[in-house]
Amino acid sequence: MSATFPFQTLELSHALVDCQRCPRLVAWREEVGRVKRRAYIDETYWAKPVPGFGTADARIMVVGLAPGAHGSNRTGRMFTGDASGDFLFPALHRAGFASQPLATDASDGLTLNDLYITSVCHCVPPANKPTGEEIRNCAHWVEQELKALTCLQGIVLLGKIGLDGLLALEPFKEIRKSEIKFGHGVFYELGDGLPWLLCSYHPSRQNTQTGRLTEPMFDEIWTKARSLLV
Repeated sequence: MSATFPFQTLELSHALVDCQRCPRLVAWREEVGRVKRRAYIDETYWAKPVPGFGTADARIMVVGLAPGAHGSNRTGRMFTGDASGDFLFPALHRAGFASQPLATDASDGLTLNDLYITSVCHCVPPANKPTGEEIRNCAHWVEQELKALTCLQGIVLLGKIGLDGLLALEPFKEIRKSEIKFGHGVFYELGDGLPWLLCSYHPSRQNTQTGRLTEPMFDEIWTKARSLLV
């Protein structure tokens, strides 16, 4: 299984990687790939839309915000090569969802167990803030990922924007949004054949370095997620 192009059809993966729908994001991801960060000056940046990755029989989907400029936009794999991933993957490893705690590049041997990771925006946005229109433009890809996960039972949302983006997707449009509030550890059983939702603060440096999100808090999320599987 390829770390960059997972179980999804190659047609879907290649279509995503070729996406040019958001001019601002296209320009930014390519500019970041040209200018680079000094620490990675000799590397070739991915600088394209970043596909999700995981297992075909994943029962849990993880939904984040967007690729990091010098993380996923560099490595071509979600949450790989930056501080957010350095906090996420050790937690997934401790919970048995990842084969190793380190995620450095798309060929590092990392595999996921019962898990699929994606984001509501597949391209790196300026200032890490995609516009509402850009998230809506990307909704098609996330909906296709949802359809591909035929064993899906639940979704872990990393951050409020991830939750809001998910609730705007076609399968969730009948949900009364006023009844769904974001909060760390907040859980929703939606019923009607929909996956459950479990919210978590995003493992961004802003949250982890300020103590808003700690390792024990994050571990509780993944312990809870595993306990919900049937």
